[in-house]
Amino acid sequence: MSAIPESDLSALERLCEVLADTSSGLTGGEIGKLLAQLAIADPLPGMTKRVRLFEALKQRRQRDRCGNLVVALIHEAMKPVRHTGSPGWFESKRDELNKPLAFVGFELGEDGRLKTRTAAKTLTEAEQKANRLRAALERRGVRGDVLRFCRAELLQNNYFHAVLEATKSVADKVRAKTDLKGDGADLADEALALGKAGMPLLAFNSLRTESEQSEQKGLLNLMNGLFGTFRNPTAHAPKISWNMTEQDALDLLTMASFLHRRLDSAARTPRTA
Repeated sequence: MSAIPESDLSALERLCEVLADTSSGLTGGEIGKLLAQLAIADPLPGMTKRVRLFEALKQRRQRDRCGNLVVALIHEAMKPVRHTGSPGWFESKRDELNKPLAFVGFELGEDGRLKTRTAAKTLTEAEQKANRLRAALERRGVRGDVLRFCRAELLQNNYFHAVLEATKSVADKVRAKTDLKGDGADLADEALALGKAGMPLLAFNSLRTESEQSEQKGLLNLMNGLFGTFRNPTAHAPKISWNMTEQDALDLLTMASFLHRRLDSAARTPRTA
């Protein structure tokens, strides 16, 4: 590994606060094992966890004149295999760590490895995008089911992940309301198509009139359009090749919100799955 320049002490301090948080961070025993594994001296074993970790990393960084072992400790602490029993903890800590890391030119990926990025000067561009997108969607009255995907971490490079996750959330709601196991257009067809009997598993209205049946078909087509146009291409293509603008994201997330609202009021029919 090439030498990694020393970073701002305030960034290092914040990283240690996240990793050694009193309520949700690494335990004292885990910190001790990590320091020993990486041959990092533990000068203050009796201090609070975050002070102990900070002093150990600060002194080693000063000795080495680079931050390589800081990175090595983060890699070891955030190995996904360590957290297979608590994926929520991993994602929460990754989100927290990425905020100070952004200011020293790094990002922690889903694989638990650091990647270089352009260092933030004040607020990250991703945070500005997230705030702008969220404000625009709130003005449209978009539902909370969708607003939660307007996170800076999902928008660090473009709108790809926010769009993809919001589209997945529509399928998740269909599965929750029907107990079906499929995905995408196949799931939508199985849950919402009238079929030969003229009775879907999940109905948006009473289906008594031709207009109501047309509405059912139209909403199914809209959902299939959502999956086909956005979910399928983005799920199988590298995100760098998917040119999605802010306006694209606004329109798609608004569509996802509309489908969430209609699904919330949809009802199971007497038809068995």
